[in-house]
Amino acid sequence: MDKALKRFRFIAYLAGIILILFTIEIIIKYTLGPEIPWFAQLHGIVYMIYLVIGFDISRRANLTWGQTLLVLLAGTIPVLSFVAEKRIRRRVLNS
Repeated sequence: MDKALKRFRFIAYLAGIILILFTIEIIIKYTLGPEIPWFAQLHGIVYMIYLVIGFDISRRANLTWGQTLLVLLAGTIPVLSFVAEKRIRRRVLNS
């Protein structure tokens, strides 16, 4: 379980940071004009990995389907993946 938790922590932080940067890139794109065309693809790839690892840790932590859905959706809102990681880590370590 320790390795699964470390994997989830890494991907949650990576997805959160990339999503924050992607949000900044979108704001710049629509205000100043320049864009980074591959950044959306990078976020998509990282989010797909987040989904797989998030589902794995959710099953290992015995989360309900609703809680699992919330963990998976946390990768779509900036900063929320950090919150999800903290709650999952607390739940696993207290079990």
